[in-house]
Amino acid sequence: MAGAKQVIALLAGHVEGDHERVYTVALQIAAAEARQGHTKTAESLRKLVDSARTGPTERTFSRPQLASATPLTKPRGELEELVHASHSETRLVDMTLTEAIRGRLSRLVVQQQNRERLREFGQRPSSKLLLVGPPGSGKTLTASALAGELHLPLFTVRLESVITRFLGESAGKLRLVFNQIAQMRGVYLFDEFDAIGGKRGAANDVGEMRRVLNSFLQFLEEGNATDSVVVAATNHPELLDRALVRRFDEIIEYGLPDGAGVKAMMRHRLGRMAGRSLAWDRIVPLSEGLSQAELVRVADEATKEAILAGRKSVTTDEVLSALNARRAMREAVADIFNDR
Repeated sequence: MAGAKQVIALLAGHVEGDHERVYTVALQIAAAEARQGHTKTAESLRKLVDSARTGPTERTFSRPQLASATPLTKPRGELEELVHASHSETRLVDMTLTEAIRGRLSRLVVQQQNRERLREFGQRPSSKLLLVGPPGSGKTLTASALAGELHLPLFTVRLESVITRFLGESAGKLRLVFNQIAQMRGVYLFDEFDAIGGKRGAANDVGEMRRVLNSFLQFLEEGNATDSVVVAATNHPELLDRALVRRFDEIIEYGLPDGAGVKAMMRHRLGRMAGRSLAWDRIVPLSEGLSQAELVRVADEATKEAILAGRKSVTTDEVLSALNARRAMREAVADIFNDR
């Protein structure tokens, strides 16, 4: 049941016309009820908040291009240092994905969009996603695409602010983040997740990080009355604790694009600048080993060269020149790190 302080906060928000404050307190109560096993009460509160947020008052303040989106409320106080809030207009169709990965992500979106129907049958939508793969393979972009598909805010957790050297402080900051997850529906991205999800008992393990990991495991298991989506991304899945991996609904592995993927991604990025005379038999072999992020930059550089030359489409030589430049940059960076 709601405490006196929460009732006061609800009434104060109503009197001051602060609708978001009322919704936040209501979701706090729902989260507390869910943790005590009162799932029906929590679900009723969440539905009422969802209904209120889509009413005329909230639509007035929504961004015109995202009329059905959850209004973006920036984190305040200490939470402002821990979470960065943004809107996303990216969609899954904007990404070059294998059919298997696209199908799994689409399934999560459909479950989230039909979460009330699932709960009628005692089921919950998938909401915890672990993405693994090399840098630039599309993990971070996936979080943006999910937020765009679901018309939800994207909250990026600043792990460098969450993790501190003071005993117990990191777990306390992580508690604040998960309180936000329970109160404000959105897509929450934990990038470079191995920073807190490393194996317990590893050679470089310290007591504070073990406490942070244990706290994360506990918080991830708590009831989520808002159906927020938690996305964790890492380049080093081998470093993750096994107990942590088991807590996720979906684990998706990203790889570097193959020949067909390179061609599809480059065509998509170049758009009308692609033309019909590109020699893919020369472009694809030189693209081997490059990530999606690197290929995006290649396409953009070739496009800029064509625009400045006054042409309406890029040439094969411009694409090859951009590819060679990207490879040279990669080798230069590798040399720097190898000399250390």
